Amino acid sequence: MLDTSVRLLRLLSLLQARRAWGGAELAQRLGVTTRTVRNDVERLRILGYEIHSATGTAGGYRMGAGTAMPPLLLDDEEAVAVAVSLHAAASGSVTGIEETSLRALTKVQRMLPSRLRHRIEAMRAATVSVAGRGPTVDAGTLTAIAAAIRDHERLRFDYEGHDGTASVRTVEPHRLVYTGRRWYLLAWDGEREDWRTFRADRVRPRTPGGPRFTPRTPPGGDAAAHVVRGAASTAYRHAARVRLHAPVEAVAGRIPPAAGLLTPLDPAEGESGCLLETGSESLHDLAGFLGSLGVPFTVLHPPELRAHLRDLAARYAAAAAEEGPR
Repeated sequence: MLDTSVRLLRLLSLLQARRAWGGAELAQRLGVTTRTVRNDVERLRILGYEIHSATGTAGGYRMGAGTAMPPLLLDDEEAVAVAVSLHAAASGSVTGIEETSLRALTKVQRMLPSRLRHRIEAMRAATVSVAGRGPTVDAGTLTAIAAAIRDHERLRFDYEGHDGTASVRTVEPHRLVYTGRRWYLLAWDGEREDWRTFRADRVRPRTPGGPRFTPRTPPGGDAAAHVVRGAASTAYRHAARVRLHAPVEAVAGRIPPAAGLLTPLDPAEGESGCLLETGSESLHDLAGFLGSLGVPFTVLHPPELRAHLRDLAARYAAAAAEEGPR
């Protein structure tokens, strides 16, 4: 029979690995009686773990959320994932968690065996973060929004629009979407009777919130695609729709999610390639981005971009001439 402390750790690991366990199954895994399992569960409860139990044929044990944060048991892959995520969070886009993330990362790394520390250090040395170039969001704001989404409660907040106009909004929050540069909230605005996308860094939640609501289906059934479409086009000074004359699979890896939304075109309707909805603060930057994709393309909108490309083409043609102007 396993030593009690070792057995408790084994039991804790099993409870965290699956949603529910039968008492007999746990006893078999640990090589003990069901009575010993009941006693060990009580010991874990004394240590602060919230463990729910039920009797009968459908009974068993299930780990729940407690009032305090007890120790966690992580396997190798989970430990590496936590450490890498904390390192990213320390230089990420959420205001106020950098120091907290570093403290947590220090604790995790102190407990890691040598083989895992080497893996994490190798990954950190081989990567570089460009996070933080966009506006950061207060962690409390994200938490308040996420709680309202989870509980299906209306959210009231002060909002500063793109033009600096301040307003008070009451919405049904649906999803938080991170594009790699900014956090966005997708919500149903009952006053305007339409879906709206809000930049989370411009949201200031009010308390109390509103009553509960029944969640709606997001536009097209895909919250992330809807937000990316709006963030990549309408959020910029120059919005563009471009037909890329290449399969979506050939260009998807060259276009990060925050840069635009790709939609495959239907060859049966006489269209080939894919549609890119994107945008930029500068026509010159937008032209450079499209040129960097390395595939033929046709600008559908706006006409100002077509004119800018013609001007660039003339200048490039002149620069490529054997004898330039004197």
